[in-house]
Amino acid sequence: MTRHRPFGITILAIVAGLAGVIAAWHTLQYLHIMPFSLGPVSFYGTDLWGAILWGINTLLLAWVVAMLWTMNPSGWLFLVLISAWNLFAVLLSIIGASSISAYAPAIVINGLVLIYCLLPNTRRAFGPPVAI
Repeated sequence: MTRHRPFGITILAIVAGLAGVIAAWHTLQYLHIMPFSLGPVSFYGTDLWGAILWGINTLLLAWVVAMLWTMNPSGWLFLVLISAWNLFAVLLSIIGASSISAYAPAIVINGLVLIYCLLPNTRRAFGPPVAI
């Protein structure tokens, strides 16, 4: 049985995909492939660990976008967890000597995704809670 995907969930999947693009951008910045556009990024003096952290976030967000697009009920839960994790990764990166301005897009997008996910209508669109 296929579910009808509401317009709001389509927008959520697109914005989560944008969060994945931002995470990929940070990965490439830590690998020194892309320029530091909004400010310097550094992860406790070891940029490889920052690249690994943000690379994993990129892969997780791509996986969650696919789950949202197919209306998998677990997609909502994983998106909440991953967007909260991304905000924590931003905090770790800022403490690790990166500038807040470099992570402003990630803070805004992941914050919006988390807030939108926690709205009652968004949760209701995925149906009853699923045991994992």
